[in-house]
Amino acid sequence: SALPGFPSRRRRSAPLWLMLSRWIPAAGRQRGLLARLGSRAYSYGRVFDAAARDGELRVFVVAGEVSGDSLASRLMASLRKLSPVPVRFAGVGGELMCKEGLQSLFPMEEIAIMGLWELLPHIYNVKRKIKDTLDAAILFRPHAVVTVDSKGFSFRLLQQLKCRYNQKVDSPLHVHYVAPSFWAWKGGESRLSKLHNFVDHMLCILPFEDEICRLHGLPATYVGHPLLDDAAGLNVAGTSLQHKNVDSELSPDMSMRQRSGEAFSLEHGLSSDATILTMLPGSRMQEVARMLPIFFRTVQHLSHTLNDLSLVIPVAPHRDVRTYVENVVRSVPFPVVLIPGGSLEKRYGAFNASKAALCTSGTAVMELMLAKLPCVVAYQAHFLTECFIHLRKKINFISLPNILLDSPIVPEILFRACTDKNLAAKLSEVIFNDEVRQLQVGSAERMLQVLYEPIKRQGNLFAEELGDSGLSSDVYSPSTIAALTVLYTDKHRRMVHRN
Repeated sequence: SALPGFPSRRRRSAPLWLMLSRWIPAAGRQRGLLARLGSRAYSYGRVFDAAARDGELRVFVVAGEVSGDSLASRLMASLRKLSPVPVRFAGVGGELMCKEGLQSLFPMEEIAIMGLWELLPHIYNVKRKIKDTLDAAILFRPHAVVTVDSKGFSFRLLQQLKCRYNQKVDSPLHVHYVAPSFWAWKGGESRLSKLHNFVDHMLCILPFEDEICRLHGLPATYVGHPLLDDAAGLNVAGTSLQHKNVDSELSPDMSMRQRSGEAFSLEHGLSSDATILTMLPGSRMQEVARMLPIFFRTVQHLSHTLNDLSLVIPVAPHRDVRTYVENVVRSVPFPVVLIPGGSLEKRYGAFNASKAALCTSGTAVMELMLAKLPCVVAYQAHFLTECFIHLRKKINFISLPNILLDSPIVPEILFRACTDKNLAAKLSEVIFNDEVRQLQVGSAERMLQVLYEPIKRQGNLFAEELGDSGLSSDVYSPSTIAALTVLYTDKHRRMVHRN
């Protein structure tokens, strides 16, 4: 007999059309899909067909950090919405994934480790977690295994999983969400061909990645950057991503941002004359412990020049991080507001109320660009990790806005240069120099355009392929495109090649 939450080995033998008719809701989109399925003889996709045969969709999903937890939770919600049969999830994730129905095998934070030297003390534990996750995946018998970012853990898991199945016909589809930054490292592109041995499909969040992956034999789809989902979620007018005017549809207007900022200040008792700075020290415990003290010392250098200074820190949904931040702020001589980092509304409310931000390099830089909040990017690492980066990197920037626009839009203070005095000097410039501020604010629309234009083509491709007008309202959403790619990847790949 099966363990709780895991399937038994007994297979359903009912016809495909009958299984679907039992489960598909009466919504127009699914009715149309069922009718077309009955009239077509070919496969809709490996995952779709297997799920229809078994009467349920089983997805084993793994994320190892906060940004991955957010991405995976949106994907899970979209899969549940689009799947013609009930969906069950298993795997490893954080708070947001658990809200979507996941019971994580262990706390996600146990594998949220970044850096070479930083990993060494945790190698044994990580290996043990890979084995535990592998055993759970085999027992769950998923139709798809989706790993999100965290390539060190994810790729080792997928490799071992592929070996366990040993080319069996019913092996699950292996999908990795967020391509490794192969374009940033010398010889990085040549490693892509090896990924094809254990990754069936790559979901890319940057518009230039999918073509490079395919050129090296790795099937890939650009599904869009999660920032586009944020933009749609913040648009109170209820417009969708299918509209072509990026300036008006994706970027919240000035009056909306002002109202959001005023509401945030009022909610947290902050004066309308206060100078509010947002601090984003990261989501992993190791980087928060390294960067937050530097950020506080940086602000102390500027305290005499800023009127009624107040600080806001979005805290990552990580118990150890939350405890650490709460302890550190007790000794800070400024008012500090802590908000839950997992709340989109509160996070962007803080951005809209702030004058500037200090940010550890990562996903948050993109969010600050969307909010049009000028910032300084900072990053420190262990000396050995820093040496490795200097030897292997082939790009000039570390933050995605600068990489996408190939220009130093956002100031970067990195590694040994990342001192409180250097950060204070650059932050002062960002706060008081209007030209520096306008450079970042004015570049936000260009960055959104770079991310959004390929999404329109991808959304149109799916709309044409599925012939389903019921999808038109959200087929341009990154999480929707990612879910459709998982469900229909075989058929979709044929469509891509035909085009």
